[in-house]
Amino acid sequence: MKNTIIQLENVSRIYQMGNVQVPALRDIDLEVQKGEFLAITGASGSGKSTMMNLIGCLDLPNKGRIFLDNDNIAELKESRLAQIRGEKVGFIFQQFNLIPTLSALENVMLPLEFQDVDTFTAKKRAYELLNLVGLGNRIQHLPSQLSGGEQQRVAIARALSVDPEIILADEPTGNLDSNTGQFIMDFLTKIHEKDNRTIIMVTHDLHLVKNAQRVVHLKDGQIEKIEHNHKKGVNLNDEKNINY
Repeated sequence: MKNTIIQLENVSRIYQMGNVQVPALRDIDLEVQKGEFLAITGASGSGKSTMMNLIGCLDLPNKGRIFLDNDNIAELKESRLAQIRGEKVGFIFQQFNLIPTLSALENVMLPLEFQDVDTFTAKKRAYELLNLVGLGNRIQHLPSQLSGGEQQRVAIARALSVDPEIILADEPTGNLDSNTGQFIMDFLTKIHEKDNRTIIMVTHDLHLVKNAQRVVHLKDGQIEKIEHNHKKGVNLNDEKNINY
C-alpha cells in the first residue's frame, strides 16, 4: 500500500527457555498506515509486547520480514536499528523508564542529545514540550519528586522530542488513576489528530481501544481478528466494523 509505514510479513518470534521453545508470535501479517491510530490488545501472554518490541526495533523476528518505511529491519545491524529507533520511533512505557538522576528537563533532552542536537536547541525543545504537557513549572524536578501521572507526561514529552513518525505506547495508562489516564489518552488522541502522527498502543484495557481506528486482537501469538472503528475514519473493507 502506498501509505503503509509498517508492514509485517509472515513474522514469527520464538524464545528459547532452557530446552523449551516458546512461540510468542506466529505467522503475523499486518500493515499499518501512515497517520493511523492502531491498538493491539489481548490477554497476558498473547504476544502484545513482543509485537511492539519488533515494530520498535527493540527485537528481531526469527522468521519473516518487517518493513519500517523502506527498511527491512529484520536484516539490519544493531547500529542501524539504534539509529532508526532514535530518529523515527518515540516510546511511552507503562513503567515510565525515566532516568532517576536526571530532571524532567534533562530526561526530555536526552534523546535529542543522542542525535547530536546542540544543548541550547535541545533545552528549548524540551522546555516547549514540557509546557505542552502542563509541566512547565516542574522542569527541574527529579522523577521521584513527581507523581505517576506527571512522570508519564514527562515520558510523553520525551517520546515527542525528536518529532518521530511513530509513537509506540505500551500500556500508557496502566499505572495511573482513571482521571490521569483519561488525560493521557486525550493527549495522545489530540497529537494524533493534530499532527497526523502514527500511534500504536498496546493495551489490555478494552475501554481504551475506542480511541483507535483499528484494533488488532491477539490470541496465543496470532491475530485472532482485526476490528475497525468506522467513527475514526479508516476504511479497510476486508475487516470487521465496530461501534463503541
